[in-house]
Amino acid sequence: MTRLRIVLLTLAAAAALAGTAGLATVFLGLFNTSARDGHWSATAWAMHETFENGVARRAPPAASVPPGLVDPALIELGARHYDSACRMCHGTPGRSADATIAAMEPAPPQISTAVRAWQPQEMHWIVDEGVKMTGMPAWPAEGRGDEVWAVVAFLNAVKAGMDGQEYDRITAPAAEGYCAGCHGATGTPLAPRLNILTPAYIAEALAAYRSGTRPSGFMAHAVTRVPPEAEARLAEALSTLSPPPQLRVAGDPAPGEALARRGSRDIPACLSCHGSRNTNPLIPRLSGQNEAYLAAQLKLWRDGQRDGSDRAVLMWQAARDLSDQDIADLARYFAAQ
Repeated sequence: MTRLRIVLLTLAAAAALAGTAGLATVFLGLFNTSARDGHWSATAWAMHETFENGVARRAPPAASVPPGLVDPALIELGARHYDSACRMCHGTPGRSADATIAAMEPAPPQISTAVRAWQPQEMHWIVDEGVKMTGMPAWPAEGRGDEVWAVVAFLNAVKAGMDGQEYDRITAPAAEGYCAGCHGATGTPLAPRLNILTPAYIAEALAAYRSGTRPSGFMAHAVTRVPPEAEARLAEALSTLSPPPQLRVAGDPAPGEALARRGSRDIPACLSCHGSRNTNPLIPRLSGQNEAYLAAQLKLWRDGQRDGSDRAVLMWQAARDLSDQDIADLARYFAAQ
C-alpha cells in the first residue's frame, strides 16, 4: 500500500468518524442545549471572537457615518425606540435588565457596557443586521439603514456618558399616550406631524406598516402595540394630535416653491396633487410638514424604497429625477408654509 493511499484512507476514516459523531450529537441529543448549563469557555470564546471579527469585516467604512449624530432630536428619536424595543434586554444607563433576561445564554450585555468597544459604523451594522444565536434581532425593516442611525446616535450618547437621569428625561412618557412620544407636542421634529393628515391616510399608513409594504423599523415595531381592529379609531385620534415642535426653517424657500408650483422638464409640480384644491383624503397635505421628515421621504420615493399604497407608482415617477438639492429645496419650502 502506497503512502498516499494510507493518508487518503486515514483522512476518509477521520471524516467518517467526524460525520458519525456529528449525526449522533444531533439525533441522540448528546449536546446539552440548557441555558442553565451554559457554554464551554472555549465555545464562548470562539463565538465572541467570530462575532467581533465578523462585525469588523462587514461594517461599513467610517466615512459612511453621517454628520449630526450629536443632534438632540436624533438622539431622542433613537432613545424612544430603544426604550420601547430594546431596554427589556439591555437595561438603561445605570440600570440592568431584570433577572429573567440575565438568565439567558448568552445574557444580553447591559447597554453602557455593550457600546464601549464599538465605533458608530459598527453599531450601525449590529443594530441593522442583528446577531445570530444571541437573541439580538435584525432591524424590523430591511433596507431602512437610514432609520438605524437614530439608534446609533443614542448609543453613541450612552458611550459618551449619558446617565439615567438624562435617559429618563428624553424618554419620559407623553401625556397624550405612546404615539405622542414622537408625534405629539413633546415629541421630536424628526417625526411627521399627524394633525395635517386625514384619518383615512393615517389608517392606510398604519395598515401598510403592519403588512410591511411600507418599510419602517420604527413603525413596524410601533404598530404591534395596537390591535388591527383599533387602527381606524387610532387614526381618528392621531389626526387631532398636537404636533411635535418644528425646527426653524433656514434658507431661501423660493427654489422649492418654483419646483412645487411649476415643476420642471422631468419633475411634475407637487402642488398639482398636494395643493390646497386636493380633495382626495388619501393624498397627504405637505404644507407645514416637518422638514427633515419630508426630505427623508422624498429620498425614499426617489430611490424606490417606499411603497404602501396603490398610488406609489405615481410618486416613484414624480420623484425619480429629483436631485439631493431638489429634495432639500422642496422640503424647505413645504416646511415653511
